[in-house]
Amino acid sequence: MITTKPNWNEYAEKAINGELLTLEEGLSVLEADDDELLSIMNAAFQVRKHYYGKKVKLNLIINAKSGLCPEDCGYCSQSIVSDAPIEKYSLLEKDTLIDGAKKAQEMKVGTYCIVASGRGPSGKELDEVIDAVKEIKDTMPMKICACLGILSDEQAARLKDAGVDRYNHNLNTSKSNYANITSTHTYDDRVDTVEQVKKSGMSPCSGCIVGMGESNQEIVETAYALRELDADSIPVNFLNAIKGTPLENMDELNPRKCLKVLALFRFINPTKEIRVSGGREVNLKSLQALGLYAANSIFVGDYLTTEGQEATADHKMVEDLGFEIEECAL
Repeated sequence: MITTKPNWNEYAEKAINGELLTLEEGLSVLEADDDELLSIMNAAFQVRKHYYGKKVKLNLIINAKSGLCPEDCGYCSQSIVSDAPIEKYSLLEKDTLIDGAKKAQEMKVGTYCIVASGRGPSGKELDEVIDAVKEIKDTMPMKICACLGILSDEQAARLKDAGVDRYNHNLNTSKSNYANITSTHTYDDRVDTVEQVKKSGMSPCSGCIVGMGESNQEIVETAYALRELDADSIPVNFLNAIKGTPLENMDELNPRKCLKVLALFRFINPTKEIRVSGGREVNLKSLQALGLYAANSIFVGDYLTTEGQEATADHKMVEDLGFEIEECAL
């Protein structure tokens, strides 16, 4: 237990030097008095600036298949246990996926994320995604990230061969908290999928959702786990408690806590792309811009079943910070 006031600049120096924060140091970030917030964010910015300067990566999601999912993830409006009134449809046609990539390019997006609900892709779904990816890669200088659930060795290899640059499969929460969130698959299933992605040669993307009843220690443990997995890109989501889901009444976050979480992930994963992701607008609220002092990446546009703010507002936020959009992510 840390009894003296932490020196946040020392945390930044440790991160830049490749030294791992201890559990106690990690907890001290999350449990710091709000009066320390600007000092914490300044220290996180020193790390972010060291590795990424003032550049911001933009990502766009297309919800390629909505609902119809047999998994029981408590946070998700698309799960089998959700009563949320969402649109449900099977995999979008190839031309629609390609049009989404064109829209992303117009919005200065460097990474286009094709996301489909379900435990994993069927053979037909995989074929359709692969056909779309091949055409996108042939016509646009864009990084493609896919998020289709659990993969077999063969499926991962085919996606890599088709030109998928990155594959997302989030850990979501700590191993000790996982059974409280989902029962139809395990934390180890998630880890195995990320390892499969790495084996295929695709860049691994894996992150978390904060605000699901986890303890501060479990947040630190998740940051450690993602460091151990060596995920290249870490989306940090903040729970958007959707009516009709098992977690609809969860309300644990405030903007200051969210900023401390982003700083923690930067300190523990200093060289990685840290992305402010789902729930950014509803949880960070008027402090959204401060998140980019720790993170170097955001989603623009809408999320899977919830709305985001206009891309032009995000562009203006980056400009107002004096930062620069990194339009090509390749």
